[in-house]
Amino acid sequence: MEDENKVVEEVESGSSEPQYSLNDDRRVKVLSPGRLVAKRFFRNRIAVIGMVILIFMFAFSFLGGVISPYRQDEYFYKIEAVRKAYATVTKNVQYRYTALSPEYNAVIQAQSLNANNQGKDSFSYGGKTYGVVYEGREFYSVTLGNEMIGFAYQDIVNTASGVNPANDYLYAALKAYSNEESSFEYEGKTYEFDDIGNILLNGELQGFVGRYIVSASSPDVVLTQDFKDRLLETIEEGKDVFKYTDESGTEAEYDLTFDPSKNSWSVLQYTETTVFDRYSPPSKEHWLGTDGKGMDMMTRLMYGGRVSLVIGFIVEIISTIIGVIMGGISGYFGGWVDNLIMRIVDVFYCVPSLPLIIILGAAMDHMHVESQLRMLYLMLILGFLGWPGMARMVRGLILSLREQEFMTAAEATGLSVNRRIFKHLVPNVIPQLIVSMTMGLGGTIITEATLSFLGLGVKFPFASWGNIINDVNNTFVLTHYWFIWIPAGVLLLLTVLAFNLVGDGLRDAFDPKMKR
Repeated sequence: MEDENKVVEEVESGSSEPQYSLNDDRRVKVLSPGRLVAKRFFRNRIAVIGMVILIFMFAFSFLGGVISPYRQDEYFYKIEAVRKAYATVTKNVQYRYTALSPEYNAVIQAQSLNANNQGKDSFSYGGKTYGVVYEGREFYSVTLGNEMIGFAYQDIVNTASGVNPANDYLYAALKAYSNEESSFEYEGKTYEFDDIGNILLNGELQGFVGRYIVSASSPDVVLTQDFKDRLLETIEEGKDVFKYTDESGTEAEYDLTFDPSKNSWSVLQYTETTVFDRYSPPSKEHWLGTDGKGMDMMTRLMYGGRVSLVIGFIVEIISTIIGVIMGGISGYFGGWVDNLIMRIVDVFYCVPSLPLIIILGAAMDHMHVESQLRMLYLMLILGFLGWPGMARMVRGLILSLREQEFMTAAEATGLSVNRRIFKHLVPNVIPQLIVSMTMGLGGTIITEATLSFLGLGVKFPFASWGNIINDVNNTFVLTHYWFIWIPAGVLLLLTVLAFNLVGDGLRDAFDPKMKR
């Protein structure tokens, strides 16, 4: 016996390596099942690569979020010069009508316009004859008998006070201006025109006449008459830039943009304003730039990985727990219990998962469910819909194991059902469960990313790799801002690939029939 426990030298082969007997303690340690599985796993270089990738992803997601100086919902801003609408100038090209009598209704206005365009001096309508009198440039009046019932014009008359002018004042001003006269009489007073159409009385501004309507884009902006005059002069000169110095000596520059469809000019002013730092390229402050909301992409990716991995693990745990319980009961007891549970599994297989999730997502949107609670519901829904496959696998394993000799011996010794299940059956199923869960994690993460991409999964402010890619919602962002979607896609690809590689490696390591 002592000779068997001693180290012997292999004399015949000339080898100096020690050989151990079967009952040597050191040999027993080498044949330990756990070490044997680990040895088989780490011999698989591809599986080891997958394990390294997973370690990096977990460190990046869970440690990176702690190290990052930013929060996942933190906005970043920048100051830039922005062109804002300051005023609008519209050139009137339509006739306006002023009625002096109820006879000058919409029908007569249309008829008179048609007659004026054809160069006629009269027209008949409703058994009456109306006269059309040319008063000046784009200005005519309509008469019925010897009475003027209205007039039409394109020039616009405004008073300095903003009150609509009286009809007689309006007619006198339009007639003089359209005929290029320098003044007109009204109520015994003489009003004069300057070069740009301002109406003056004793040198004081009373109003103006012209084709242009100048209006401020914001109610808190007040446009002085001098500003309007200089602006109209610039437009008449055909310039694209308008410079104006106010009474305080401050000079401002404006861009003039013409819109032919509206026959108007937009007066745009450059102002410094604080805006979101959107789609900023990679820099020292933001290694992967910023997204469309002005958030740090690196930080969003870290927190997004945390959410995606946590959802994947919790969903698989829920599916595994339900699947093991249902499959274990079905496989061990058999009979009507097996038939009942398998029919329930068949029903779940017939449920259209994606339409159901879309309906539930729309319902949560309508009820304005909070983002955190929505994420919890998503995990429960995916976990509850994913257990039938696990239950079928466990049932098949249990059916195979319960016919083995060790189970017959356990039953013969009088062990209780609980001890037979949890002491003998479940431990023999665990290796296959680990492999199935590992390979299922990748599919779960893909499902979560798909739902988030469709707007049915994780909602803002929480980040996930799926809703990060969802921010790329147009071709321009897709082609010009690669740093928004490529990193998230690469991390998603590597994570799913790594889980599949590790799952393959574990499957081979747990299989005693694999040749090593």
